[in-house]
Amino acid sequence: MPAASAFQRFARAAASMAGKPAAFLGAAFIVIMWAVTGPLFHFSDTWQLVINTSTTIVTFLMVFLIQNTQNRDTEAMQLKLDELIRATRGAHLALLNLEKLTDRDIADIRADYEQLARDAREDLERGRADTGTPEVKHRDRTGTTARQRAGA
Repeated sequence: MPAASAFQRFARAAASMAGKPAAFLGAAFIVIMWAVTGPLFHFSDTWQLVINTSTTIVTFLMVFLIQNTQNRDTEAMQLKLDELIRATRGAHLALLNLEKLTDRDIADIRADYEQLARDAREDLERGRADTGTPEVKHRDRTGTTARQRAGA
């Protein structure tokens, strides 16, 4: 595996530190100290500008660090889910890398699974078991199932 870039190492360390109770306490301490100094600076515009500018800059930078961490975590989770699908007998391999499909394709697949859920609830209402591994039809936008396209 290639080594993490300097930015990745920095982002990981910064996100880790920012998520600790000490970081929250430090930020709270700074805000309290700022508030306590208000009378000393006569609650001036400059006094207010200090906290506004500081928090805006920190927030702006943290958005990028958090997004980097979130992207990395999401990618790792997707790969783990892909491996579970790949390793599960009878799983639909078409669901691998699902996050790369278009919104419309994902909506079509979701509709198939929603139909499975409705069918299972109907089975329960009729006193039948709702367990098992029923086939998912995976219709495309034309309403054709993968099995129909394959000529089966």
